[in-house]
Amino acid sequence: MASSSSRLASAVVGKLDPSKTMLLLCDMQERFRPLIYKMTTVLQTTQYMTSVASALSIAILATQQYTKVFGPTLTECFASRPTFVAAEQDWTTLESLQASNMVFEKKLFSMLTPQVQSKLQSDFADKTTFLLVGIEAHVCVQQTCLDLLEQGKQVHIIVDGVSSQQSLDRSVALQRMQGAGAFLTTAQSAAFMLMQSADHPNFKTVSKLTVEHMKLNNEFNTE
Repeated sequence: MASSSSRLASAVVGKLDPSKTMLLLCDMQERFRPLIYKMTTVLQTTQYMTSVASALSIAILATQQYTKVFGPTLTECFASRPTFVAAEQDWTTLESLQASNMVFEKKLFSMLTPQVQSKLQSDFADKTTFLLVGIEAHVCVQQTCLDLLEQGKQVHIIVDGVSSQQSLDRSVALQRMQGAGAFLTTAQSAAFMLMQSADHPNFKTVSKLTVEHMKLNNEFNTE
């Protein structure tokens, strides 16, 4: 009974458990680079999150919206020279993600295409919590979030890792997703909640990633 109550409380308040969590990269593509509001920070945050996920053995799945037009996933979403060895499965580079069949083409705005749904159901049925980064916040990210919530999943929006072409669209989308039941959080907050303690075996690795990340200018700090 206590265990059941604990699980329910965790779901209500949005605590993160790495064994139940997955990171989704939504349409972080070349064509959008010059168009997105504060894209430099979104890219830097995405790279931090993919590095943290790799260090903590959290699976990563990416989508690309109509690649023929909008181009491939930006390589900067991943560290060019990872400073650590991935804990288990290697998610440290775009190439490793592609080799694992974790990058999906789409035209649907939501990431939850039939192909992605099939992948999640067959290989990641135990994942109940999803961290979301990517673009655009008010279209593909928002529709992915709502689809996941409708399925009873927990969704955590990494606010410094999502954006749109217009700041108003981003702002309203964050409100919309939070109102629907998603948790808004920052990249660093999510990273440290995933570890829960300085006794975590990968604490030093994530701390080093965080120190380097904090040296970068976070453009959203000015809002």
